[in-house]
Amino acid sequence: MLRNARPKIVTKVLPVPQAAQIIARRAQAVPSAIRCDYPVVIDRAEGAMVADVDGNIFVDWVGGVGVLNVGYSHPDVLAAIHAQTDRYLHAMANIITHPGYVELAEALASRAPIRGERRRAYFTNSGAEADENAVKLAKAFTGRPNIIVFSGAFHGRTLLTMAMTSKKAYARGMGPFPDGVYRADFPNLYRAPAGLEGSDAIAYYLSSLEQVFEQASLPEYVAAIVVEPVQGEGGFIPAPLEWVQAVREICDRHGILLIVDEVQSGFCRTGRLFASDYWAEAGIRPDILATAKSIAAGLPLSAIIAREEITESVPAGVIGGTFGGNAVACAAGLAVLRVMERDQLARRAIEIGAIVTARYRAWAERFDVIGDIRGLGAMIGLEFVKDRTTKEPYPELVRDLIAEAASRGLLIESAGTCGNVIRFLAPLVITDAQIAAGLDILEASLEASVPRVPQTAGSTPGAT
Repeated sequence: MLRNARPKIVTKVLPVPQAAQIIARRAQAVPSAIRCDYPVVIDRAEGAMVADVDGNIFVDWVGGVGVLNVGYSHPDVLAAIHAQTDRYLHAMANIITHPGYVELAEALASRAPIRGERRRAYFTNSGAEADENAVKLAKAFTGRPNIIVFSGAFHGRTLLTMAMTSKKAYARGMGPFPDGVYRADFPNLYRAPAGLEGSDAIAYYLSSLEQVFEQASLPEYVAAIVVEPVQGEGGFIPAPLEWVQAVREICDRHGILLIVDEVQSGFCRTGRLFASDYWAEAGIRPDILATAKSIAAGLPLSAIIAREEITESVPAGVIGGTFGGNAVACAAGLAVLRVMERDQLARRAIEIGAIVTARYRAWAERFDVIGDIRGLGAMIGLEFVKDRTTKEPYPELVRDLIAEAASRGLLIESAGTCGNVIRFLAPLVITDAQIAAGLDILEASLEASVPRVPQTAGSTPGAT
């Protein structure tokens, strides 16, 4: 059974004939901007394992970039999808009410760690749509034009979310962008200015936010501050609780809404249903939560959740869309929640994170190219540097590791503004044996790519 299989490469090279033919056809039919660097053409997949058209089996640590927390082809999700397709595929929520939309909205509203006792939720199709709709709610509620985002942030590829996203390589040739989007420095403690640690580093990053008020937009014109609780594309950087608390206080002082982008960090990835549950446990709650990716195990669905007075500030016709909250996607979303709670996947994320982090720390004693290990639960970043003292990024090594690992049966992906971080986003249904197999492959790939030398500079990194 593929679900319990181990990685196995049966061909001498990747891709081999059948896959190569399909990849060649892709190059002729699909824009090159929709790039794919992996020599893999999927045939079938279960759990954390992928079989390609040539019979190779890979363990997947990418999970559709955070989409597959319950894994590929979960039987409970498939059953829910099949049951719904037997009845009807779609009923536009603006025209006909379908029960799944209502039930999922109730479920998410009751579970979201946001302010307010009376909450409402509605659905769109993607993370970018969720983030853009969250901003629309904030602007409608406050009557203010501007928002603040952060360095390293990724919020999507619509025109507004391109403006919100930090890495402008993703927006090449797309300007001009919507006005009123301003940026402060995100608290990347590993890369804080020399000599700044702990509270001093936090104070430095908070001063960057205050400078936005001084130099770009007075606070009374700011509708919302948008934060990823763990930056995904930015390099798997958790937002320190001390900083989050201060941002919450700044928002309250100035009447600004706090939006949390849980597109990648939601649905048990970090050891809680939402990463911002950790904030709530510390007495900090955002005003609006946007989420997507693992919400429906691979079907297009995203959600925006806020207290009633915020959602009801929007005039009719301003939010919504034809396919948002599609009946089949909602059925999948309800099944995902049931699986996650029944199988305690949040707890499993903590277990997985401990296994992976322990191995990473052991590698850091042997490979001085490992600069930092950080994350939350099973959302873990491994940052590579050419020198631990200078912290010069090492994206070339990461590219080599991705290719080497794929040739051995492990799918991994990069992150970080410099592309020098390997992200861990394996499905939470992955077995311990499959984790061990993936770790063995990544270790062998490291040994093939860098010399095995003692640590020469700086201190051994540890998880944050």
